[in-house]
Amino acid sequence: MSFFRADRFSLVRRTLVAALALAPLVAHADYPDRPITMVVPYAPGGAADAVARLMAQKLGPKLNNATIVIDNRPGASGTIGAGSVARAAADGYTVLYDATPFSINPHLFPRLPYDVSALQPVSLLLTIPQLVIVNHDAPYKTLNDLTAKAKAEPGKINYASGGSGTVQRLAAELLRQKLQLDMVHVPYKSGGPAIAGVMGGQVDMMFASVTASNSLITSNKLRALAVSSPERSPLMPNVPTLIESGVPGFDASEWNGIFVPAKTPKEITDKLQKAVVDVIKDPEVQQRLRELGAQPIGSSADEFATFLKQDSAKWGDVVRTGNIKAD
Repeated sequence: MSFFRADRFSLVRRTLVAALALAPLVAHADYPDRPITMVVPYAPGGAADAVARLMAQKLGPKLNNATIVIDNRPGASGTIGAGSVARAAADGYTVLYDATPFSINPHLFPRLPYDVSALQPVSLLLTIPQLVIVNHDAPYKTLNDLTAKAKAEPGKINYASGGSGTVQRLAAELLRQKLQLDMVHVPYKSGGPAIAGVMGGQVDMMFASVTASNSLITSNKLRALAVSSPERSPLMPNVPTLIESGVPGFDASEWNGIFVPAKTPKEITDKLQKAVVDVIKDPEVQQRLRELGAQPIGSSADEFATFLKQDSAKWGDVVRTGNIKAD
């Protein structure tokens, strides 16, 4: 009798162990079963925030009709919001919607409020080219007009940005380094006031995203001299690239992507990545993104990780060469 009792106990134990092992898989299969918080580490109203809200609206129906809640946590060039996600539970219910400053910040700040390795990439969503913009009434009709002035009168040309950690700032620094120009940086608190400074004539030029500047260009308040992507923008086919304008290898597009805490189970990240890519492939979403001047991508996690490594190396070199410090 003792043998049969022992054998029965062993069977029960094996069944229990198997059930416990299966439980997380069942839970992951039900993901998500409650609202997901999408942290946007920038203020409402900007390009990243606008696209994040579009993504949230379209992503919910592809994830068990989950509610996606946007949580804006601006400050310190995006590091406050990114840090909150890095410290969140790795369960797929807190995700980060970040942009190019994610690649720049580790080189700019002596110490971040989080470990970059505590966040893992899910998908690169899109890229947005930057435009070299000047006041519409400025004498500069081409990029060469502007750079010729900067070379002839060192220190006379100034350029605006929304801060040291922005792609606006580093794109201008990349141009300065490539052409060995002497130009003066004029930092603003954000991109909007910086663009207003160019429109008002307080600043000579700046790099601004197609999204932020397109309507001001078409209404003849600004003029676009060149676009920062390797190819011309479909929204502005008559604006040459910086490469075409005589700056070899220039590429300074902004990007948006999704991250989760590093230890999030693979089943969850795979499900999230697939849903995100499905949204990006939606014809309505693609049309909307292109209207904003963005190039839809929707990558795999590995592709995004490779992209981030290259992007971080590029901006790290620009920061070190320019000896750029955080504002």
